[in-house]
Amino acid sequence: MAALASEAVKSTARNSRVRKAAITLTDAAADRVRALLSPRPEQYVRLGVKKRGCNGLSYVMSYADEKGKFDEEVDHKGAKILIEPGVLMHIIGTEMDYYTDRLRSEFVFNNPNSKGECGCGESFTT
Repeated sequence: MAALASEAVKSTARNSRVRKAAITLTDAAADRVRALLSPRPEQYVRLGVKKRGCNGLSYVMSYADEKGKFDEEVDHKGAKILIEPGVLMHIIGTEMDYYTDRLRSEFVFNNPNSKGECGCGESFTT
């Protein structure tokens, strides 16, 4: 009986390894997400991909109250991002950054899966 219990502990220990996050956030992106969420009752920013634009896919972001059953959660320094399950194949390994200058401020996605982007940078293809 003791051997069976120790085998279950070993099995659990093997299955509880730390997984790499689906996307990474820079400190600037995490700071901006926290700033966006601080005055709001929602706990998360949801990241998704929609079919639109010149190249077919475009990033979309919205606020979310709760995590869906199959959502992937990324938490970087308190900035909580939910990724819709159907878009993981398009954005896995992406770095999310926040860029600001005198003319604009925006989230920038450095996606290693992107095969092409339109001239304005609003849409991409994988």
